[in-house]
Amino acid sequence: MRIDIITVLPEMFDGPLSCSILKRAQDKGLAEIHVHNLRDYTLNKHRKVDDYPFGGDAGMVIQVEPVDRCISALKEQREYDEVIFTAPDGETFNQRIANGMSLLNNIIILCGHYKGVDYRIREHLITREISIGDYVLTGGEVPAIVIADAVVRLLPGVIGDEQSALSDSFQDNLLEPPIYTRPSVYKDWGVPDVLLSGHQANIDKWKYEQAMERTRRLRPDLLV
Repeated sequence: MRIDIITVLPEMFDGPLSCSILKRAQDKGLAEIHVHNLRDYTLNKHRKVDDYPFGGDAGMVIQVEPVDRCISALKEQREYDEVIFTAPDGETFNQRIANGMSLLNNIIILCGHYKGVDYRIREHLITREISIGDYVLTGGEVPAIVIADAVVRLLPGVIGDEQSALSDSFQDNLLEPPIYTRPSVYKDWGVPDVLLSGHQANIDKWKYEQAMERTRRLRPDLLV
């Protein structure tokens, strides 16, 4: 999989892309993540990519021309399955979307910034708009990292134990059951006996019941 991220703040990606799962996936050649500075695609001598909005509103708006130039340059090199814009009013990102995106080959993620982007970008250049929640951030860089991390970890071979990803919360519209590790007793706090029984059928039954109970209590909307 290849992910191309367009941003006005490329330095925000230095840390997240150089450690943990995202680094491992790139080192293994299972994912390519390329960050593009939008300022490299403007014709403005001051590398400016934003301007005041028509209509007198406050804030600055990313211009259509540098975004179009960047996306066009990328599309000249390969075909893309999705061109995603990170927007607070997009569809809410979830595990189902991450699962689907993990099957794609090439995607572009455009990070919003300032007041937003010229709406013609959304009308003519974007194929999907994604939000990570009902709140507003200073830019789309953090959502882009969230999306990349959630998707890349699902690629075959990225996580050593692929079964681990399949048992994560939300994979079956259920929250994950409680998990424990050694020691089995700490400060009189014990681990449920069934997990120490070695009886896999009973363990699986307990896990399912716990997942259902936690989902009903914490996220009943997932069971609708």
